[in-house]
Amino acid sequence: MNLLTVDNITKTFTQRKLFEQASFYLQEGEKIGIVGVNGTGKSTLLKMIAGLEEPDSGEIIHANNLVIRYLPQMPKLDPDAGVLESVLNYAADSAQNKNMEEHEKWTLESDAKSMLTRLGVTDFEEKTGHLSGGQRKRLALAAVLLTPCDVLLLDEPTNHLDSDMAEWLENYLKNDKGSLIMVTHDRYFLDSVCNRIVEVDHGQIYSYDTNYSGYLEAKQARYDRALAGERKRQSVLRKEIAWMQRGARARSTKQKAHIQRYEALRDAKTPEMERELEMSSISSRMGRTTVELEHIHKEYDNKVLIDDFSYIFLKNDRVGFVGKNGCGKTTLMKIIDGRIEPDSGTLTIGQTIRIGYYTQEIEQTKEAGIAYMDPKLRVIDYIKNTAEYVRTKDGLVSASAMLEKFLFPPEEQYSEIEKLSGGEKRRLNLLRVLMEAPNVLILDEPTNDLDITTLAILEDYLDSYDGIVITVSHDRYFLDRVVTRIFAFEEGGVLRQYEGGYTDYRQKLAESEDITQSPQVSSKKQESASRDTWTHEKKLKFTFKEQKEYETIEDDIAAIEERLDEIEKEMTAAARDFVKLNELTGEKETLEAELEEKMERWEYLEELAAKIAGQ
Repeated sequence: MNLLTVDNITKTFTQRKLFEQASFYLQEGEKIGIVGVNGTGKSTLLKMIAGLEEPDSGEIIHANNLVIRYLPQMPKLDPDAGVLESVLNYAADSAQNKNMEEHEKWTLESDAKSMLTRLGVTDFEEKTGHLSGGQRKRLALAAVLLTPCDVLLLDEPTNHLDSDMAEWLENYLKNDKGSLIMVTHDRYFLDSVCNRIVEVDHGQIYSYDTNYSGYLEAKQARYDRALAGERKRQSVLRKEIAWMQRGARARSTKQKAHIQRYEALRDAKTPEMERELEMSSISSRMGRTTVELEHIHKEYDNKVLIDDFSYIFLKNDRVGFVGKNGCGKTTLMKIIDGRIEPDSGTLTIGQTIRIGYYTQEIEQTKEAGIAYMDPKLRVIDYIKNTAEYVRTKDGLVSASAMLEKFLFPPEEQYSEIEKLSGGEKRRLNLLRVLMEAPNVLILDEPTNDLDITTLAILEDYLDSYDGIVITVSHDRYFLDRVVTRIFAFEEGGVLRQYEGGYTDYRQKLAESEDITQSPQVSSKKQESASRDTWTHEKKLKFTFKEQKEYETIEDDIAAIEERLDEIEKEMTAAARDFVKLNELTGEKETLEAELEEKMERWEYLEELAAKIAGQ
């Protein structure tokens, strides 16, 4: 059954055409994820479907008696109402719920308390105005999930949720029987929940009947078809141009048609490909001393957030911090950045260290200095306030060129910041941080409000970034992709260290829980646990980093062997140049040791691949 149809809509916002005769539909039971670069109109599309905005032309048709519940990016709640009261008011804000019976209100209140607790909110009487933006978002999320509906519209539902909450919401939505349209940049979430991906791109809406992984393949196939069609058009056009240049022998109807065909080919639009954000690594030289934390202790209101934490960040470290909301992750980032002082312990920052801090929220006051985003300031001036030029491996690059690499074309660079979407402001702020050329990069919830394209290129950028990366994130994909070590906040402010990415951390956490419970397991349970372990071992798989390494390690080995062959030839040619021979010998020894390590690693990965294939 068709629940709603978006029919040939056109929408312009601040002189930017978001949609041009775009269409799509929603069937009963479908779970749709909307993706696209920030500023393309994803949130606007949800607002139009919810009836909060109108298209300039076209129409949105709803099925009869369709009940829609909508979660905006920035929900508006009464700041003077208590937490529970706000949720109940938000949940009852529809004609169907304004005249509830007493027993229905009691059930709704009980369900609200249960869901709020699940989302990490336990003080039901606290004033809503005292909460952070992320906490208010969780209240609104609880409210829209409380009452039954036909269609859920969710705009960035996983923002400000920790990993456990995100996994709970993921399972909730997978098991929900209703239809869903959501905007999210959480790639694991899209893969798990959605059965259709809708992409907003250059004013059009493209639909893919698959999850996120399948969408990536289908999108590339669409681009390949478009490029093949364009190549064919250009080939035919060249022949037509040659024909036109020879001149027509007669003005027959046939030749008029030929001219019209040529003009149609000439005037056809070139397929627009997605702009790619790309940027060379920018960082400053780093000395011997980096960032050293020694016995750091911090508490607020008699609650211990960080207890006796010590760590020395190594050059090119990739460290992630995870834990429940409010556990102290952002507090620790601010201690590292020197914004707040620990209650005890010492922080040592090397003289050559330059910290770039990408915060959760953009500073709204001028006291924040360069991080303040004046809404009346032009985009290019905001970046020029940091640096007019920056040195990269490609040479000296201007602020305007860097903005273009960051998906801000020249015509948008002289617009005022207030005309940007929330995601575009976050992307602009990220560029400002990187333009400072830090050699220590702190990323506090970088995946909130950044589109998938930006995240993918940021991840590629971090691969070649010559510096330390410290990140707080709830995005499981981002952590798997970027970090090699995780610190998890536990009760009492204890931070426990785990090697690997997020998936590795969860596996090790599950293993430690199994070991803790094993003494209480009866003989039958032990047999069951043994079978489960055998099943788990049977279902081996590569981690993200192992898969990536397995795909490239043979090429790495071949490159080392090729270089060793070159060194042998160079050593023969430089038989009497003892300085050169010494340099070549040193390089040869280093490469031979690296080759031995690579071969051992290749042998391990080959054995693992064989086990996986044999399952």
